[in-house]
Amino acid sequence: MSTAVLTWRQFRFERKMFWRNPSAAFFNFTLPFLFLIMIASVFGADRKELDILIPGIAGMSVLGTTFTALTYTFVFNREQGILKRIRGTPMPPIAYFGGVIGSAVANAIVQVALIIVIGHVFYDVSWPHSYFELVLFVVLGVIAFGSLGIAFAHVIPNFDAAAAYVNAVFLPVIFISGVFYSTKSLPLVFKAIAVSLPLKHVIDGLHGAIVSGQGLGDNLTALAVVAGWAVVGLFLTVRYFRWD
Repeated sequence: MSTAVLTWRQFRFERKMFWRNPSAAFFNFTLPFLFLIMIASVFGADRKELDILIPGIAGMSVLGTTFTALTYTFVFNREQGILKRIRGTPMPPIAYFGGVIGSAVANAIVQVALIIVIGHVFYDVSWPHSYFELVLFVVLGVIAFGSLGIAFAHVIPNFDAAAAYVNAVFLPVIFISGVFYSTKSLPLVFKAIAVSLPLKHVIDGLHGAIVSGQGLGDNLTALAVVAGWAVVGLFLTVRYFRWD
């Protein structure tokens, strides 16, 4: 059986496992939409707030469906001995990783698309001005957050501690990176931290693609920062990944 077929089968298996896990479906799909609907309902008449919120929630969705989901997945599979057993089978590692990461990518794409549709239909936010820029920042965000999530999984000692470790990263990052408000209002210390993290730059790129209509040339700094984090994440994943 070819590697492509095995990857496709692993992808289908991951999709079934995802939808059979209510907590994963809730935190990956329902939670961002609850944030969007509740906050947008409060600031529904404020165009400026909506223009910040839609790309912010889209960026948070990319983070949640990749970094958070893959961290949990790899910690659980490592602790249950699943990774070790997979390593001992004839399945090529690339087929396993392709299926798992492909499932996370599918979640990210669907979430971002739904957020854009909801923003346009219910809150009159414009359709994206640049689909190329939108796809580019989503893809780079997936690579950066996904690889960082897999690398971060090896810092977590066991699955019982995973929620504490993940939330200790996820919650501060979304609040400091401008998901719900502009980072311009942050104190200088927090603003400096936000600028050094990839989520703010993913949101800036999505804001340019969806709201402001800025070209890719206006977001080259954001592109470089996200790409740099993607390189760091891939290096850490390759360097420190262990099957057991």
